[in-house]
Amino acid sequence: MKLAILSRAPQAYSTQRLLAAAEQRGHKARVLNTLRFSIDLAGDEPDLAYRGKLLSDYDAILPRIGNSITYFGTAVVRQFEQMDVYTPNTANGISNSRDKLRAIQILSRHNIDMPATAFVRNRADVRPAIESVGGAPVVIKLLEGTQGIGVILAPQVKVAEAIIETLHSTRQNVLIQRFVSESRGRDVRALVVGDRVVAAMRRTAAGDEFRSNVHRGGTVEAVTLDPAYEQAAVRAAQIMGLRVAGVDMLEGDEGPLVMEVNSSPGLQGVEAATGLDVAGAIIDYIAGQVNFPEIDVRQRLSVSTGYGVAELTMHGSEHVGKTLGDLGLWDRDVTVLTLHRGVQVIPNPRKHLVLEAEDRLLCFGKLEEMRGMIPEKKRRRARVRKLPPEAQELAEG
Repeated sequence: MKLAILSRAPQAYSTQRLLAAAEQRGHKARVLNTLRFSIDLAGDEPDLAYRGKLLSDYDAILPRIGNSITYFGTAVVRQFEQMDVYTPNTANGISNSRDKLRAIQILSRHNIDMPATAFVRNRADVRPAIESVGGAPVVIKLLEGTQGIGVILAPQVKVAEAIIETLHSTRQNVLIQRFVSESRGRDVRALVVGDRVVAAMRRTAAGDEFRSNVHRGGTVEAVTLDPAYEQAAVRAAQIMGLRVAGVDMLEGDEGPLVMEVNSSPGLQGVEAATGLDVAGAIIDYIAGQVNFPEIDVRQRLSVSTGYGVAELTMHGSEHVGKTLGDLGLWDRDVTVLTLHRGVQVIPNPRKHLVLEAEDRLLCFGKLEEMRGMIPEKKRRRARVRKLPPEAQELAEG
């Protein structure tokens, strides 16, 4: 396998470990500066140049894109995807994980437990937002913050309002999030590779500091995760479109609360804490997947006129209790790609499978055939207050 590690820090611990792990396994690996690429959009086929010369063929890339160059870096990764070069982390996955608000929106859609969060811009909406997440104390986060920078604990509502007003005045976007007091300044970082957690550590904040980041003086120790934490970490990474990720979770009273999914997790802390060869696990995974480059399934399947992708949900449907075959989808030129049941995903489901309420079918086929099976969306009814008695009398009169 010929691997390109996209990194602007060739001497960094993580980059060096990944390079050494690849070479130890007999692969050809090279560190390429992400900013030295140029994207050629004029030719008949997608291509890239590096340092002014046409890029040679690579089997896979491993993006280590810094926050400051996310836009250009993801453009380069996307071009590799167009060239059918395998990447464990897609451009969309990296972009989504970098935007804290977008990441929370995506994860919440898939029933990933997270601390209650609000996002507002108008001053009048700040106090209701604080109340909606459970009241003070609250955590205020800059959307662009990293390594604990831009994360503030506000002990009182008035203090929170003042901080948010100040940040808004400098055109900063912030999240308002419930302070999970039971975590006691600790969190868990799980290193996800593919469909499993290969290593995990617990980070503990120093002194009175509530942020547990190592860059803020936190300490680390190896930890064996409960199955619920492993499942939450793997699902969060996969939902974000990342096959190599660091998933940060708080230990809540009712189980794991996902805080963040990192597309370029550092390896030094977790390898030192656990003594495990995390870099080697990443390289082995890439080598096993290199023949299956990432593709945009919806984009590829939607190019045929009259065909597309749709999700059919069994909302108390008359189909509940029947088998998948009873729907007659195959006879109507519709193929069921996956069935989603809660947190379970059943690929290529068989016709004898019995449908349950809230099952979601991801289908490809004739849009006209599927349109009639899509249930009407539940619409929110406007809350109308009753007229006061005197107004009611006037209306009746």
